[in-house]
Amino acid sequence: MENLGDAYGTPRFEGRDPRRVFAGVALGLLGATAVVVGVLLVTTPLSDWVGATDIRTAEKLAGTLGGLGIPAMFLAVVAVLPSSRREQIGVGVGTLCCLVGIGIFQYAYPGRWTTGAETLAFETAMAYFVGASLSFWFVFTAMASFRTRNNPQGMVRLELTHKGESKTVQVSPREYRRYAEAVRSDGGETEEVIRELEERAKE
Repeated sequence: MENLGDAYGTPRFEGRDPRRVFAGVALGLLGATAVVVGVLLVTTPLSDWVGATDIRTAEKLAGTLGGLGIPAMFLAVVAVLPSSRREQIGVGVGTLCCLVGIGIFQYAYPGRWTTGAETLAFETAMAYFVGASLSFWFVFTAMASFRTRNNPQGMVRLELTHKGESKTVQVSPREYRRYAEAVRSDGGETEEVIRELEERAKE
């Protein structure tokens, strides 16, 4: 159990794997680059440099890069920030929906986009919209909870380490005092405190 000074400390990675943080940063930069390149492909002569001389080919490549870049940046946020498993799964599901939209776009553009007997522009847009909205919502909740964790508001942050895995739990000062007294009294309540904190860390 940490003392109050340790509990209010702000370790650099807050119990997260540094490799995950660096991978998230790299993924975010890659996603942002993909979006910028996608825009440049249809607004500058860059398309000629990459061999996409036909306007439809350039638009298809640009749409694909931009479509991949946005969910990549969403994934990067939950990788870099402390996030719950629910938030990570939510962004993952949203990303899969975006990939479905990109797959439909690859199949439909340009021949089955807005002309012809079978048009798939609406289906593509809806699949991507649902995925992007879902990812954005869980990214928003991760960012909101991160701000809450970093805003004292009388809360104490405890870092639990078990079998090499670290997790952070927020408790109120009253809860912290109760846990600390239970551990100090050594009245057989230490294991119960540990189990309770581990359950809260899983939320």
